[in-house]
Amino acid sequence: MKAASHPQVETERVIVTEWRFAPGAETGHHVHAHEYVVVPLVTGKLRLVEPAGTREVDLQAGVSYARPKGVAHNVINANDYEFRFVEIEIK
Repeated sequence: MKAASHPQVETERVIVTEWRFAPGAETGHHVHAHEYVVVPLVTGKLRLVEPAGTREVDLQAGVSYARPKGVAHNVINANDYEFRFVEIEIK
């Protein structure tokens, strides 16, 4: 099952998207074209399938993190409830 993306804002400098993941939903493998910041809207676990392997990360609602351009992964909701976050890409 695919995660649902909901574009919110796009300007010449940023792209803001809300992501919603049903339990077990995933983004599919992708490579980020921009540096980005993630703002979790709920607390929970995401499973990341990366070139170096698979790992789970614990995220806290409202505790943001940043990642560089070029990150390659598949993101999967490892919770038994909907997981949501806002992604802010910096062009």
